[in-house]
Amino acid sequence: MNNNAVTQKFLDFMHELFPNYAHLFTPEHLLYKIAATVTLIICAAITYYLVHKILQSRFITVLFKNTHNWDDVLLENGFFRRLGHLTPAIFIYLAAPLLFEKNPILLPLFLKGAQIYLVLFSIFAVYALLNTIEQLYNESKLAERAPITGFIQVSKLTFAIIAILLTVSLLIDKSPLLLLSGLTAIAAILLLIFKDTILGFVAGIQIAANRMFNTGDWIEMQAYNVDGEIKEIGLNVVKIQNWDKTIATLPTYTLTNEVIKNWQGMLRSGGRRIKRSIHIDVNSVGFCDQDMLDNLVNVRFIKPYLAEKLTELQQFHNDQDIDQNDLLNARRLTNIGTFRAYMTAYLQQHPQIAQHMTLMVRQKEPSEVGIPLEVYCFSRNKVWVEYEGIQADIFDHFFAIMPLFGLRLYQRISDQSKPG
Repeated sequence: MNNNAVTQKFLDFMHELFPNYAHLFTPEHLLYKIAATVTLIICAAITYYLVHKILQSRFITVLFKNTHNWDDVLLENGFFRRLGHLTPAIFIYLAAPLLFEKNPILLPLFLKGAQIYLVLFSIFAVYALLNTIEQLYNESKLAERAPITGFIQVSKLTFAIIAILLTVSLLIDKSPLLLLSGLTAIAAILLLIFKDTILGFVAGIQIAANRMFNTGDWIEMQAYNVDGEIKEIGLNVVKIQNWDKTIATLPTYTLTNEVIKNWQGMLRSGGRRIKRSIHIDVNSVGFCDQDMLDNLVNVRFIKPYLAEKLTELQQFHNDQDIDQNDLLNARRLTNIGTFRAYMTAYLQQHPQIAQHMTLMVRQKEPSEVGIPLEVYCFSRNKVWVEYEGIQADIFDHFFAIMPLFGLRLYQRISDQSKPG
């Protein structure tokens, strides 16, 4: 059926419906244009309503019935609802030439309007599809290794640019390729405007390719006072929830341009490091006298050490024919060395310390705040609260037992420095 036949049938219908105004219903008359426009819009609305009801009904769920939930996520993100908006645009695009064949004003208006409507809701449907892909991906285990939020945002930006080009080309009746070629003239301006977007996109590729960071990683950036968990890695910004529950937002490219400590390696390892020093007052350091040794020899943790060292010293004195009471020539145990051995033995017997990882107590260079004895070991428990409790218990014990070795903890103002 040609366009003239459709127009004539519509005119016949209007003549039967309004016989008293039949002489007004001609393709050139305003009344015809109004009636045809209203009819076209009503038919398009009915088409949309019917398609919308079908797409939103359980028919879609039954049609795509499977063990996965991707169809539910599509419905949740409005994919089918947005897809339904394409039908009135297609209907108007096909029906308008049948009713307005001889109208040089309304026909182009309806055609371009339908095309623009079609472009916009096609993009909206694509956005819903991309949101569905992102949501399903984030629910999978793959999201822990390679987040795709940045790539989804780049895809949305690309489709948005395409939609803008197509819309403008339809409005000015020019080829999209002609508009695209004109963009090269303002490339510098676009680069300036989209600088963060471009840098973020490149950073996102580096992060994904090298598996540098993932959502859920614990990172620390001292330059920005950031210490917390990555919540989202986007195209332009990365969101980090600090341990004080504040949210930090930084440009995505800072993840590749700045010095960042990623604690995820620690969480995947067998323990969490304890690295803390006890500062010994230099004035309290001395040799172990016999009374001290008699008290310490019964301490379970240090008993094997003392037995071995005393035997070694006795053998040395006998071999060198040295009197062990000779302060200048004899070798003697010091309270700080014995205490260091006790600390090591205590850690080696501690049930919460990872014995398969580095464990040592080392003496560092003396300074104006005393002689540091640094504990370097790893806690089996990596949970923050439990880790801090284990660390505190260990050092509480060391502080309390120090006087048995004749040692004092260094502090700038102490009871020993007070007069009287």
